[in-house]
Amino acid sequence: MNTAAAIDAVKAYLLDLQDRICAALEAEDGKARFFEDSWQRPAGGGGRTRVIENGAVIEKGGVNFSQVFGDNLPPSASAHRPELAGRTFQALGVSLVIHPESPQVPTSHANVRFFIAEKEGETPVWWFGGGFDLTPYYGNEEDCVHWHRVAQQACEPFGADVYPKYKAWCDRYFHLKHRGEPRGIGGLFFDDLNEWDFDTCFAFMRAIGDAYITAYLPIVQKRKSMPFTEAQREFQAYRRGRYVEFNLVFDRGTLFGLQSGGRTESILMSLPPHVRWGYDWKPAPGSEEARLTEYFLQDRDWLQLEV
Repeated sequence: MNTAAAIDAVKAYLLDLQDRICAALEAEDGKARFFEDSWQRPAGGGGRTRVIENGAVIEKGGVNFSQVFGDNLPPSASAHRPELAGRTFQALGVSLVIHPESPQVPTSHANVRFFIAEKEGETPVWWFGGGFDLTPYYGNEEDCVHWHRVAQQACEPFGADVYPKYKAWCDRYFHLKHRGEPRGIGGLFFDDLNEWDFDTCFAFMRAIGDAYITAYLPIVQKRKSMPFTEAQREFQAYRRGRYVEFNLVFDRGTLFGLQSGGRTESILMSLPPHVRWGYDWKPAPGSEEARLTEYFLQDRDWLQLEV
């Protein structure tokens, strides 16, 4: 593998992916547009942060590209892979979170990334990672099945075992241990992917990145015009609190970014604009709010449902 050529190819794809996703989301929102904030990292690298706010559909969203490099890995990475000690590293990725205003429209998250660490005289260590997941506030079986069907179809060319493996990993990863509940209805999550050759791993990352819009936009289109109440907005704010808890306590990307001296505004753009916590707050028994956690936020096989 030619390291420089590989990095250039990944970077070109990621920049194009950011462009395509932003264009699709702007068109769907129909009102707001992304504004771009390019930045440089003093320790090496930089990126372009794109944020959309106060739209007709999207209350707040961000689609970030970053490319950072340096000599010292942050603890979140070095503890995970101690063999990387003494190597220089580069990390490239696109990460996005979309928080719609309507509680009828789920929040979505996606990320695709490439990491490489080098040391003179030794073979580079590299891998891909990423995935996408969905966080509804009011569940809908049709949306869950569609989301997972697109995920399964993206994985299918790479082996029948790929979707089940990365679906299960997503269920484990996006789990709030202190709450004993999933963050959402899952999707795909993969990391440390280098079990195939570089070209195949890169093709898989592209398949997942390209599938995000296919998975998300039909759900937005179906739900964005549904009416909602202030009580439902309040419930959305409570559930967004779970999103904040996960990102600040468990998320690898957030921890890596903060510990590696990344740009704080770009890293924390994933947090929702309005959120609340209430002491020991619980939804009314038998309500749609209660059904979210009792039925939808379960590690189930959504592809087995008839909808």
